[in-house]
Amino acid sequence: MGASDRDYFRDEERRYSRGGGMALPGLTPVSKWLLVANLVIFLIDFFSRKGGSPFGIINERLFFSVQSAFLEGKIWEVFTFQFLHANPWHLIGNSVGLYFFGPWAERWWGSQRFLVFYLLCGIAGALFFSLLMIGGVLPSSGISSRLIGASAGIYGILISVAVINPKERLMLLFPRIEMTMKKLALIFLGIAVVVIIGDNLVGGRPFENSGGEAGHLGGAILAYFLTRFPHLLRKKGKDAESKIIRPKEFRKRRGPAKLRPRSSVDVATASDVDRILDKISRDGIQSLTDEEREILQKASKPTKER
Repeated sequence: MGASDRDYFRDEERRYSRGGGMALPGLTPVSKWLLVANLVIFLIDFFSRKGGSPFGIINERLFFSVQSAFLEGKIWEVFTFQFLHANPWHLIGNSVGLYFFGPWAERWWGSQRFLVFYLLCGIAGALFFSLLMIGGVLPSSGISSRLIGASAGIYGILISVAVINPKERLMLLFPRIEMTMKKLALIFLGIAVVVIIGDNLVGGRPFENSGGEAGHLGGAILAYFLTRFPHLLRKKGKDAESKIIRPKEFRKRRGPAKLRPRSSVDVATASDVDRILDKISRDGIQSLTDEEREILQKASKPTKER
């Protein structure tokens, strides 16, 4: 029996393929707790609101604005605003994006780096919003304008998945249209740019969320560079590298074989394979060193292919 036929290899294939394509993902740890945190915080804030205000006991204290964060020293707002939402539709939209794309990105980055990646994209959203506002590119926003929502981090996840696998196809929930990840990402980025330009040229209701769209673009821009150069979020030393490793590169489809050649993997190599697969489960494929990838690739080949 070849190493590729072992149970743990089949488990890894199921984890990454989920039936092929962008299938309905199983929730990964960080994605799950981000969803829970967003929901709990929203409910507490929502039931504390008075007079139809979009700001309750939590939103009123933890929103981001240039004035409060930078002029009043409440720098923690670059983190806290990412867990706040104005209304149920705002929450649902971000939750859908996190549910479908968060687990995919988390498996690629590894849970710890995924959380850092997500929060950094949110911070980038706040900073890009601040930059455009101070530069006069956002006519509808001032230094006291409030920014809330997980959208910058969600856009970061979307762009990361699109960079990792741009040709991956998915079916939209509404409308029922199939498209590639690259095309979906470009559509969302295009909408953000159009809203910001429209706010400058026309203004009014259709373009009044230009500040929010600036936050989306900030998260997307940072996500693109972090995913293109993933060593920026890697541990220093021998693990550092710049090549993007995609889950599709790990799994190779094989038809059911009636007779499989014997493998020459010895006990020591099998132990190394177990350790490497544990590392993938814990930290993601991107955590592997060149030596570990070579061991995994060699172990996956039957004897006659060696």
